[in-house]
Amino acid sequence: MIARPALTAAMIALAATLAGCSGYRPAPPAFHEVLNQPYVLDAGDRVRITVFDQPDLTNTFSIDQSGYIAFPLIGAITARGKTVQELEGSIAAGLRGGFLRDPDVSVEVDRYRPIFVMGEVGSAGQYSYVPGMTVQNAIASAGGFSARANQDNVDITRQINGKVMTGRVVVSDPLLPGDTVYVRERLF
Repeated sequence: MIARPALTAAMIALAATLAGCSGYRPAPPAFHEVLNQPYVLDAGDRVRITVFDQPDLTNTFSIDQSGYIAFPLIGAITARGKTVQELEGSIAAGLRGGFLRDPDVSVEVDRYRPIFVMGEVGSAGQYSYVPGMTVQNAIASAGGFSARANQDNVDITRQINGKVMTGRVVVSDPLLPGDTVYVRERLF
């Protein structure tokens, strides 16, 4: 039989070990602030560009791994890190440079870059992002929680202003395109 002081010390040591293993990382403030900012384009997004009265210049373009789109007449245009309004301005400025007098350009996101769901889910993998998607929606797309999943909160890895950040959020939190959701295993 273990003496009461030894049992208490063992329980404290176990609690400290479990607390140290949890790796709790609350979401930084920038994690939620980015949700209220205009959407920023990146590799994997596909945009629909319309140049009014110019059907040969109207098409759907994918943003390549380097962050560029190849646009007719003006060539490679940087799209990574720009909003759709900034991309509209860049394309219009390029077309004004000797091709069209007053181009009217419209850009809209045709398909967002995918999200990734990993960990204790039915089918981990890459999934299409849908505007308004929450963590819970993403987990449902991935086959739901496994029997061992921690269903209270998850870790999200997100790129914000060129920095990759990870934070722990509740399952009702919204996602952004390109996010990686990691569902941890519960302890008990």
